[in-house]
Amino acid sequence: MNSENKNIVLNTKDLSIGYLKRKSKIVISEQINVSVEEGILVGIVGTNGIGKSTLLRTLGKMQPLLNGDVIFKNKNILDYSPSDLADVMSIVLTEAPASQNLTVLELVSLGRQPYTNWLGTLNEEDKGSILHALQLTDTEKLKNKKCFELSDGQKQRVMIARALAQDTEVILLDEPTTHLDLYHRAYILKLLKKLTQETGKTILYSTHEIDLAIQLSDKMIVMTPENVHYDTPENLIESNCFKSLFPDNMIEFDTTSKSFKVIK
Repeated sequence: MNSENKNIVLNTKDLSIGYLKRKSKIVISEQINVSVEEGILVGIVGTNGIGKSTLLRTLGKMQPLLNGDVIFKNKNILDYSPSDLADVMSIVLTEAPASQNLTVLELVSLGRQPYTNWLGTLNEEDKGSILHALQLTDTEKLKNKKCFELSDGQKQRVMIARALAQDTEVILLDEPTTHLDLYHRAYILKLLKKLTQETGKTILYSTHEIDLAIQLSDKMIVMTPENVHYDTPENLIESNCFKSLFPDNMIEFDTTSKSFKVIK
């Protein structure tokens, strides 16, 4: 299905992001206008410090926006209570699990917290969602392992499984390929792509792996000091958007190979 024909699940209007310091606003990026369609994979790229993580945290209401609006499913994000937002949006940050002594099954089960009673009792629907999440991420065989026993790649898959168990329409991931080798970086991004196709969920992720993001993302948010661009990788390449990311005396973007090359 062509993404232009899909429903818009998340959009921003003249959004400014950054930090509040005492009574002043420190703006990192502004005039962000994107409309994200349902069921697609969206990569967020840019140089260090440009605001990728800040944008994700702002979209997930973990950090206050400075100006403009974030509209989620035709409703302002500010009008969602924490529990209501947890029903429709899940977030995977770069931090390690709070307790490394949890088993994989226990950690993934925490994704069902928005739906369980105050005792955290899992019903059959909860157990089915957990099992399905483990199967989708190929982590079922790890379910009895402790989190401290996992490799970095396995931890990332388990954290994605926890988000899937939460069963939300949108998943936000902050740098899910950090600390992984090339094979596992590609594996994780291919997994995210597969999940959008098989589950219809919308996934936004930040990454430094621009070359891989170009190959696997349906749409991309490219953050530069001057503007924030949102389009398909092909259109962004045609508009020379990637050529402005880095100093041209050091790194250049090759439109033929769709990759960055160091100038020797």
